[in-house]
Parts: sequence; C-alpha cells; structure tokens
Amino acid sequence: MKYPENIKALRCTVCGKEYPVEAGLFVCPDHGNEGNLEVEYDYELIGKEISPEILASNTDFTQWRYRPLLPVCKESVSPELPLGWTPLVGGARLASELDLDAVYIKDDSRQPTGSLKDRASALAVMKAREADAEVITTASTGNAAAALSGFCASADLPCVIFVPESAPKAKVAQLLAYGACVYLVKGSYTEAFELCQKASETFGWYNRNTGYNPYMAEGKKTAAYEICEQLNWQVPDQVFVSVGDGCIISGLHKGFRDMKELGWIDSLPRLMGVQSAGSDFMWQAHNKGADVFSFPAIAADTVADSISAGLPRDRVKASRAVQDTEGAWIRVEDKAILEAIPKLACSTGVFGEPAAAASLAGLYRSCEMGLTSPGDKVVLLVTGNGLKDADATMKACALGANSPMVISPNIDAVQKNFPASLQ
Repeated sequence: MKYPENIKALRCTVCGKEYPVEAGLFVCPDHGNEGNLEVEYDYELIGKEISPEILASNTDFTQWRYRPLLPVCKESVSPELPLGWTPLVGGARLASELDLDAVYIKDDSRQPTGSLKDRASALAVMKAREADAEVITTASTGNAAAALSGFCASADLPCVIFVPESAPKAKVAQLLAYGACVYLVKGSYTEAFELCQKASETFGWYNRNTGYNPYMAEGKKTAAYEICEQLNWQVPDQVFVSVGDGCIISGLHKGFRDMKELGWIDSLPRLMGVQSAGSDFMWQAHNKGADVFSFPAIAADTVADSISAGLPRDRVKASRAVQDTEGAWIRVEDKAILEAIPKLACSTGVFGEPAAAASLAGLYRSCEMGLTSPGDKVVLLVTGNGLKDADATMKACALGANSPMVISPNIDAVQKNFPASLQ
C-alpha cells in the first residue's frame, strides 16, 4: 500500500476527529458509513511545487497539471485517457438577457465519457492501483458508472457497476460498451448504493462510491482550479451547480478553499446549489433549519436522474459548501429543467442532459428571487452531455413546440412547412 506525502490527515466531517492516511480509512469508525472524511493537505509542501506562475509555463493541459494538489503518490501513473481542461464557454446572450456582467459555461460534457464524473473516476483508478486492488466497484445513476467503466477499460482494470433499473438506456449502453459487469438493481439509487457497499465489503473490491470514498471530491475539485485559471485567477461572483449526492458542490468548495489557502485567490465565489423539486433533500433541510446529518431520507423522483438522491451521501460537506460561501439552495421544477435544455443549447451551443441544464434553470430562478444581482459574473457548471438522455431532450423540445416535421420528398412540402423563424 502506498501513501501520498502531501496529505496531513483525514478529518471526519461530523466530529472533527483526525486519522492518519496510513490508517486506510474511508469513513470515521465512530459514525459508520455516514462519517465522511475530508482530506487535509500540507499546503506548505504543496506551495513549493505548484503556483500560478508555475502553471503558466505548464503545457500539460489535463487534470494532472494540478497533480501536487491531488491525493496520489508521486510514483503513481495517471490514466492514459486524457481528461480535464474543459472549455469555459461565453454566454453573452444569457448575460444580456439577465442583465449580468458575464455568464460562463464550464462545459464538462466534453470529458472522455461525457460527464464531470470522469475527474473522480480517473483518480479512483489511481487510488485502486495504489491499494493493489484487483476489482473496483461503484453505484451510480449512470454518469459515475460510465466514467469508472471508461477509465477502468483504459487501465485494463475489471469493474462492477450497480445502477437502478430505471437508468437511461444510453448510460447503460456506455457501461456495456466499456466491458463493465453491470447489475441493474430493481430499486432506487439508494438501494443500489447499499448493495454496492455490501458487495465491496463482502468481496474486497475497491469502493469508488461518491460520499463514501473521500478521494472522489478531490478529483471533482479540479473544475474549480480550471475555472479560476481560465478567468486569469479572477473569482466569479457565483457558481451554479446541480446537486444530488452533494459531492460535486463539496468538491468545488474544496478546490476554491485550496486556492485561497495557497494565496492564489482572495475570496470564494458564492456556491448556488440547484435541486429538482422531485429530489430536494438539501433544500428541504435548509429551509426547515434542520441538521442535514440526521434529517430523514425523502422519496426522490425527477427527470434529472443524475441528481436523484433521496439521502445525499455527501450532505454534510455540501451543506457547508453553501453556508461557508454565503451561497443558496435553489429549488426548480422538472418542467423548468427540461425547458433549460434547449435554452442552454440555443443560447450557447452547449448541449446538456437534464441535471446539467438544471444549473441554468437555477440561474433563472435565482434572478427571479433577487439572489443574483445585475452586474454579477456567473459560472454555470454543465456536468453531463445531452446525448446521455435523448428521450428527455425530445420531451424538452416538444414543450417548446419544436418537433420534427414529416414531409413528402418535394420542395413544395418544404416551403409549406416553413417555421415562423424562416417566414
């Protein structure tokens, strides 16, 4: 077993107790599987190896340009499949419409398997190798599973996947194409997660599960580094991100905190967590002033399958991410999420799945509520490609009365069916 030199300790997010990395723990023993751990770094050591000045001359435009800030051993080999450094796309029309200084779209739909989850899964493969694991497993609503399957395929590492039977067919097809062993669980994501936990314990498989494995947020945090570096180390006012299990928003928080601790930035953006009305655990807990650790699970049902979570596994860190940055929890209906898919695509050319477009739906809602002010500079995190759920996109376009026209193969039929925009 190999251990990174840049980690000082693993700290429990519930009780604050610290453990040495050599203990090999994923969760705090005092709280069972709910005692999420967070990686604490030796920033003095890291600061000697990486800085904005050093990055300026770094020609490795992948996630691994930030390797000194990642929890991996120096001798560990990164996956050959390139990832990271996704574009920050300008959204001038959205900014003009909403009277904002700027809107940017961090387009992680361009990752190798089509979602931000690649950032974590690539790291999971490296950590599994460090642990000399022979098999790696995860539970997922689709994207994390596809990401793990793709990076395991590139690394020739067997993986076992647990997904709800209701997962979109396109996502299941990805898993099968990558050669993963796939179990379609007759139940919810929560049930798939629990079964994966038991299988990992029973068979000794390396567990990649979000909200359980503390290293997954460390992969996702690299999106925060890229946002600031691509903005020439300027911090946006707000970052909108859809929230299911809470690992992405907590990862972003960690990334921005890392940069502030190192002196790269002098403030944190307000993190705006967007949830579907059909899967709004975090929003409910916040509005009731409840402790997210003990707040009971809800029944989750949303068109945005990637953020469907009745009991968010990273809920404690997600709650702190919003609270510490003076952000907000925003609740949007599924209809608004669907409407945001073609709106995002038509306005920026970025095609996101429902969970990805939820960030735009959240921005509109935030403007309506006065949480986003005129002149703000905003980043929308697009977490997954629209082709992962084509059925949802067809429904979304039909809501806007944009459906394909079946015509006879002649020019008169074309002219008779001109849409209003061409007349």
